[in-house]
Amino acid sequence: MTTSTAPAKAPRPPAPVPPAATRASRAKAWATRAPLLPALVFLVVVTQLPFVATLVLSLFDWNSLNPEKRHFTGLSNYASVFTDAALRDAVITTVVLTASVVLVSVALGLGFALLLNRRFFGRGMVRTLLITPFLLVPVSAALLWKHALYNPEYGLFNGALNWFGSLLGIEEVVQPDWMSSMPLAAVVAALVWQWTPFMMLILLAGLQSRPEDMMEAARIDGAGRWQMFAFMTLPHLRRYLELGILLGSVYIVQNFDAVFTLTSGGLGTANLPYTVYETFYRAHEYGLASAVGVVAVIGTVLIATVALRVVSSLFREEASRA
Repeated sequence: MTTSTAPAKAPRPPAPVPPAATRASRAKAWATRAPLLPALVFLVVVTQLPFVATLVLSLFDWNSLNPEKRHFTGLSNYASVFTDAALRDAVITTVVLTASVVLVSVALGLGFALLLNRRFFGRGMVRTLLITPFLLVPVSAALLWKHALYNPEYGLFNGALNWFGSLLGIEEVVQPDWMSSMPLAAVVAALVWQWTPFMMLILLAGLQSRPEDMMEAARIDGAGRWQMFAFMTLPHLRRYLELGILLGSVYIVQNFDAVFTLTSGGLGTANLPYTVYETFYRAHEYGLASAVGVVAVIGTVLIATVALRVVSSLFREEASRA
C-alpha cells in the first residue's frame, strides 16, 4: 500500500497596496505632523542656525577692534582652547565646579528625600520651604548669598561668628572675607543650595515608587534599616540617581549667573561659560570665543545624550512594571 503526499502549497505573495491607499496613509501622516512643523521651524531658526554661524566664526581669527584683519585660520582656535593656559584652567574649573555641586547636591538631596518620605506633622510646609531655593531666579539667589550671607561686614555668616564668639567670651572674632579666602567653595555652596531641591524632588519620586510590599516583607524577615537602605533602597534609586546626576551636570556645566555675580570670574573661578563671555565681550575675540562655545556645546550634548538614554531606559523600566 503506497501513500502519496500532496505537494505543499507555496505561500501567496502579499497583495500589492493600492497607490490610493499609500497616498492616503502619507496624507494622514503629514496631517498628524503638520501641527509640529511651526515649532520645528522655530527650533531650527532659533538654535541650529546660530550654532552653524558660531561654528563658522570659530574658524576665523576675528577681532572686532580690527575687523579688516579678519582671516580664515582653520582649527587654530580649537588648538588654542586646549593649549592656552587660561582656557585650560577654565575647562578644569568647569569640571571641578560641576562635579562638586552635583555630588554634594545629590548627597544632600538624598538625605532630604529620605526625611520627607516619612510622615510627620508639617511635612507639606517643610517640603515647600525646601523647594523654594530652586524656584528663585539664579541671579537673585547669587545676590542673596553675596550680600546677605558672605558680606564680611553685615553678612549672616560673620554675624553668627560674632554671636558664637560672644557666647564663648571671645572679644575679637576674626571676620573672614568668604569670597576672597575661598572663592570656588563660595560659588559651590551657593549652587548646592540652589540645586539640592532639584535632586531631592527626583529622589523623592523614586522613593515613593518603591514597592511597599517588598519593603514590608524585608522588615518582617528581620532586615534592619541600614540593610534595607543598602540592599533595597539604593538599588531601586540607581536610575533616579543617574538621572539627577546627568540632568544636574547638563545644567550646572552651563552656569554663568553665580560665577558672574559672586566673583566676576576672578580668583580662579572662571568656568567655560564665563570665559566665553569674557573672550567675546571684553577681549573682542569673536573667533576664539566661538571655538570655546562650540567645545562647551559639544560637551553638553554628550552629557545630554547619556541623560536622554537614562531617561528612556527609566521610562521603559516603569512601563514594563506596569
